[in-house]
Amino acid sequence: MMQLEPRSPSIKGPADMFTGDVWFEVIAAPHPTPSRMRVNAVHFAPGARTAWHVHAVGQTLHVTEGYGLIQARGGEILTMRPGDTVYTPPGEWHWHGAAPDNLMTHLAMWEAPPDDTPESDWGDLVTDQEYGA
Repeated sequence: MMQLEPRSPSIKGPADMFTGDVWFEVIAAPHPTPSRMRVNAVHFAPGARTAWHVHAVGQTLHVTEGYGLIQARGGEILTMRPGDTVYTPPGEWHWHGAAPDNLMTHLAMWEAPPDDTPESDWGDLVTDQEYGA
């Protein structure tokens, strides 16, 4: 049966997963099977970014405002703008965040795996040198 879910409170991104000020709201979390969909609105202060991480089932980002940066391990740093959508395939290590002088908000969309596999694995924080490359 359809249900209206109240807005979730904003949550501060933990320091072991983010550099700088990052806040997110959970928009959609998995319900009892078969849904495994997750959606978060993530708000990055200028220069704020995720740590290196990987998703078991991949991830899609859709930028709603501001300017952001994203990089796959070993790849070039790409600029994301409002309206851009970026797909990261399963198993690809990457990071994303705001450009140095701009706020950035994106919707992060991913699925929980169908088994007990972790949704995401988190690695090291992105260094200032990696971010400025």
